Amino acid sequence: MFEPAEQRLPGPVWTVGALCRAIADALQTRFNPVQVRGELTGFSRASSGHCYFSLKDTSGQLRCAMFKRAAAELDFVPRDGELLEVQGRLGVYEPRGDLQLIVERLRRCGQGNLYEEFLQRKERLQAQGLFDAQRKRALPVMPRAIGVVTSLQAAAWHDVVSALQRRVPHIPVLLVPASVQGASAPLELMQALSKLYLLTQSGQASKSDFSYKKSDLPAVDVILLVRGGGSIEDLWAFNDEALARVIANSPVPLISGVGHETDFTIADFVADVRAPTPTAAAELVAQPRALWLDALAVTERRISAAAQRRIERSAQLLDAASARLGRPSARLAQQRLRLAARAQSLQTSAGHFLKLQAQPFQQLTQQWPQAIEHATQGQTQRLERAALRLGLLDPSLVLARGYAWLSDDQGQTLSYCQQLKTGQNVRATLVDGTVDLTVNQHKR
Repeated sequence: MFEPAEQRLPGPVWTVGALCRAIADALQTRFNPVQVRGELTGFSRASSGHCYFSLKDTSGQLRCAMFKRAAAELDFVPRDGELLEVQGRLGVYEPRGDLQLIVERLRRCGQGNLYEEFLQRKERLQAQGLFDAQRKRALPVMPRAIGVVTSLQAAAWHDVVSALQRRVPHIPVLLVPASVQGASAPLELMQALSKLYLLTQSGQASKSDFSYKKSDLPAVDVILLVRGGGSIEDLWAFNDEALARVIANSPVPLISGVGHETDFTIADFVADVRAPTPTAAAELVAQPRALWLDALAVTERRISAAAQRRIERSAQLLDAASARLGRPSARLAQQRLRLAARAQSLQTSAGHFLKLQAQPFQQLTQQWPQAIEHATQGQTQRLERAALRLGLLDPSLVLARGYAWLSDDQGQTLSYCQQLKTGQNVRATLVDGTVDLTVNQHKR
């Protein structure tokens, strides 16, 4: 309860702003300048050039601000987990009443406990081959579906969905939500990845596991593991060793888009591809639809031009063939003229050939009577000579000169004495008849 208005507390009543200024003055008088050692966490650089972060140890945490003038003198990029020594001035940020340290100088003095553990895990997993370049797989150019593991409440999910809807609204996106910060985050992340792995391997996953309304779940060809930026503590779930091994067993290419460009986690080194931000992770697997449409348009123009050239060449060939063929009636008339010319030529050639063949017969016809007469005379002369020779051989002429022609009973001519025997009957042919004789005696 409030005290009655008439019962005022002893001492002056401060306004809020006046009290903040008084505290700032007391800090300035009592502590400043001050040097502080602590582990860097939550480092960020605003577009103005100012840097904001916190220093912490096991018992406390202090907000710090480093303005552009001092930040320009840094010769390194501070990273979460580093152990730093800073020099500056304690003050109060009056609009919020926050205690803050305005840092004027900053230097490294070692690594924080978390960062040391991160380096040890990184070295151990690298020695086991989980970071080898040979394990890295190329990203699909046109995935059938994209799996995403992140928190539904995270800004990273909104960034990824916006980028994918803008660039590839036709590709389905399957989300398996999981915590991305806290003690339970590593286990939830591993369970979410395992659900996506079941879908990529068998295509038989429960539809209730995914933020997807269609009846058929498409096959996932690539997975995005994403969350926004934060301190090393905020991102520590992605440095879990068991999660790293689950990522290494992904059946499809996996992209890690955790934190900002300066943030690195174990998941980044194990994944097939590391993206500097969740939006960049989405853009790696989302070639803009306009790019593909332009490529299709170019291909369409090339195919159309090739088809047109083919049609034009075919038309030219058809014209040439038509010109050679002409009208069938004209072609037929031309062939008839050629046939008539051939027939006339054949007739003329046949008449000339017959004339040539008839000339020898005409000559033979003219020479035939003379040849017949000449041949007849020759044959007559030869016949007369043969008759003369035959007449000279006529036996009757010999018999007329007193000779006789002897023959035996069989009519065989007897020309020699040795053919005769005593008492043999012989016949003698004379010029005017025959005489039968008997041989009484013969001498040789």
